[in-house]
Amino acid sequence: MFSVLALLLSSAADPAYATFDQAYTALRTRDYDAAIALFRAGLAISPHRNDIRKDLAYTLLKTGDTTAARDHFAEAARRDPRDFDSLLEQAFLAYETGERREARLLFDRVRNTGPEAARMTAIQAFRNIDGPLAEGIARWTQVVEREPDNYSARCELARLAEERNDWALAARNLAEAWRIKQTERKILLDLGRAYQHLDRTEHSVAALLAASRGGQARWAEAARALLPSRYPFVYEFKLAVELDPNNAELRRELAYLLLEMKEQRQAETQFEAVVARREDDLLSHAQLGFLKLQRRDRENALPHLQRVLDAGAEDDLTDRVLEALELPKRLRRRPDASRRDLFAEALAMADKSFDAGYLKDALRYLTIAHEHDPGDFNVILKLARAENMLKNDRAALEWFAAARNAPDPEIAAEATRSWRNLSPQFARLRASFWALPFFSSRWANVFAYAQGKLEMNLPGSPIRPYMSIRFIGDLRQQVRVPYSHYLSETAVIPALGIASRPYKGAFAWAEAGAAISYIRRNDQPGRIRSDYRAGISYSMKKGGRDYFEHHDDLVYISRFGKAGLLYTQNKFGRVLADDLRIYWNVNLTADTARQYWANFAETGPGVKWRQFSVDLVRGAHLVNAGNPRRPNYTDFRAGVRYAR
Repeated sequence: MFSVLALLLSSAADPAYATFDQAYTALRTRDYDAAIALFRAGLAISPHRNDIRKDLAYTLLKTGDTTAARDHFAEAARRDPRDFDSLLEQAFLAYETGERREARLLFDRVRNTGPEAARMTAIQAFRNIDGPLAEGIARWTQVVEREPDNYSARCELARLAEERNDWALAARNLAEAWRIKQTERKILLDLGRAYQHLDRTEHSVAALLAASRGGQARWAEAARALLPSRYPFVYEFKLAVELDPNNAELRRELAYLLLEMKEQRQAETQFEAVVARREDDLLSHAQLGFLKLQRRDRENALPHLQRVLDAGAEDDLTDRVLEALELPKRLRRRPDASRRDLFAEALAMADKSFDAGYLKDALRYLTIAHEHDPGDFNVILKLARAENMLKNDRAALEWFAAARNAPDPEIAAEATRSWRNLSPQFARLRASFWALPFFSSRWANVFAYAQGKLEMNLPGSPIRPYMSIRFIGDLRQQVRVPYSHYLSETAVIPALGIASRPYKGAFAWAEAGAAISYIRRNDQPGRIRSDYRAGISYSMKKGGRDYFEHHDDLVYISRFGKAGLLYTQNKFGRVLADDLRIYWNVNLTADTARQYWANFAETGPGVKWRQFSVDLVRGAHLVNAGNPRRPNYTDFRAGVRYAR
């Protein structure tokens, strides 16, 4: 009777019980494929069932899928850190699948923290792995002591050190292997990974940066995947050049970066190093000649510019040299597009990624395009936009600063505007202002909301104190208008407050001040009243041409019955042109006091051109107690938002 009751309780408690029951039925008939599919379907519903997950792993072993079984044992151990049986199974399977370093680490963990039975097994398994590794390391150490320039011995010693998790030993031997043989770019990739494990971030970025520029494409792409999403700093480029002094592509990119930083003499030094190593690098010859001309060293500039002219290419670079020398441009027989094929392909892929909303892919392709033509300011501006949209504001600021020097006035103007908008957040004091006047047909009135703020940036602090002054009012200013005073407080509100730094689109704020009414209303006891406000805001935007915007605000205002108000606003839209977009609104407002004016849902179309927006929504009150109007409404709203 009790077993039947337990069975009934388990089936009622687990929504995937029927699926698991079918899986065990298939397992009993040795229909392993069906059992695996049913186990996976049930775990998608009840992922907490570790017992089922382990049975799935054992079933996968019966079919020979060792890798999938290892991963399920790993997930079971992650969900229950006390499940040392799953941890042991994961360790053995990691060894079988070639992950010897991972297996050693797992056995080491069990032998130090597991129960007695598991510890004994793990101790023996750890010795079986660690013993041969220690012997191999000792043997190859003797070899490199006798033959310090033995490249193969250095690589083998580094490999064994990695498997034994001795990253310091691995890094030392990889650095020596690179010194001995600087044609094997994979060594730089492995060296960058070793420095990452040692938390030597600067040296890791330098090694990966050197591996990602020039040389074998396979290792360059792998190195780019490990680099930080931001653009490398100048000092990281310099460390990379010290590590890989013969890398002409790396030196050229550093030279252009130094130019953007107004370090002309240092840039010249790098260009000179490039042409000394690659006589056929016409772009570096030309740039070096331009720099020498700029500081009126015509004598030393001419040999470099003449080198470009002697090549006889009919391209933009030749035209730029002729223009610099004040010579007539040559007639072109045909465009030579082959030199820019990779650039054009990367730029096209970046545009497609932008349109599809894949910003990280767009950034990657733009980086490739920039590497092929570092002087294209349109690409530099797009890099700045991509970093900005990915919230990498520091990197975006550097790219916008570089794009401000563009010869195209439109690119320079846009970069300057964006740089000015972005740079205040890194300043000690930041002043901002926004205003939103709009007309509402529902209330037959014009409302205006505005706020000016002076914010202090405290480096290293999670909060920013600020001074604020708000204005909330309307055009009619009539007491008899039947809408809540929340829509129009007819007041100026100075306040002091604090705000958290944004984190993944969310931030919190709180302020204390006084509301000073500029008219007298019957529902207000006085013209100066204390005003305490606090809130949490979250914003998110996804997509490119087709986009989705989501904004949440949870606000507490002491003067409105100490009520909390929640706003959630959503827009599903499409960008028709740079300044024109259409969208569909889905909005919801609610409050803790259950007042009619603060509980409603609305939806409808809208259009935005630059800062102007027009919306036509149909709404319904979710609470109608005390509502002097109809429960449903239509509202035509038109407004303009100004922010600086």
